[in-house]
Amino acid sequence: MTFPGGTSVSRLSVYSGSPCADGLEGGTPHLHTASTEAYVVIGGHGTLQTLDVNGLRETELSAGTTVWFTPGTIHRAVNRRGLEVVVVMSNAGLPEAGDAVMTFPPEIVADPERYREAATLPPSPASGGAPPTGGPPASPAPPEGLAPSAAGAIRDIEEAVRRRRELAVEGFLRLADAAAKGDLAPLHRFYDHALALVRPKAAAWRTIWEGTVAEETRRTAGILDALERGDGAHLRRSALMESPPHDRWGMCGNLRAHDVAHPIVHTPEPS
Repeated sequence: MTFPGGTSVSRLSVYSGSPCADGLEGGTPHLHTASTEAYVVIGGHGTLQTLDVNGLRETELSAGTTVWFTPGTIHRAVNRRGLEVVVVMSNAGLPEAGDAVMTFPPEIVADPERYREAATLPPSPASGGAPPTGGPPASPAPPEGLAPSAAGAIRDIEEAVRRRRELAVEGFLRLADAAAKGDLAPLHRFYDHALALVRPKAAAWRTIWEGTVAEETRRTAGILDALERGDGAHLRRSALMESPPHDRWGMCGNLRAHDVAHPIVHTPEPS
């Protein structure tokens, strides 16, 4: 029932319209501690800034570009013009369970409570809470057609998105500046802090992984065994599944995410 390969997929409109302290528009720098992420660019133009033990790198992004990066790669999507990306994540479910760690300044990332406070967004309004197209505007205005309370809640979320992005950009620039001078000690300390933040979650992540990636691998192994025996029973249990998109605020931009763990099954298995 999982998405192919036990992955997840979403469409990303990278934030624009509100430059960061360094004058660039885009997302919140972060890394993943267990998962590999892929960008399949479908529109617009931008760059991907990445930082690891090999230093800072910038990769041009335009329609047709496909890049992916492994755990530990700090990445920041920069929007030059209408950057639209299909994001494919390994280990479906882990990124949503806290696999990502944002590059807040060391005094925040070293303190789990301060990190949680800086990373957490206010709850979305019960209805009408979809993020406006284009991401947090420079000067928030209430979206049309929403009740004042819902519009106020959206403004609060947009402000929190901007605030956590600015904090992460501040920490990212400090890490990048040190790395440019040949000093990787701050990056190594950030890795240590990231590990400390996610370590308590690892056991629960294994359960998620067992039910997605590992289960999909076992299923494929069983199919190959059946094919070698000349058994095609699985072909008669075929099904069509769909996962409608739902909008939410992401770290890098407005997301149209898909709940691949709970799809709609259009072709029920025969009784």
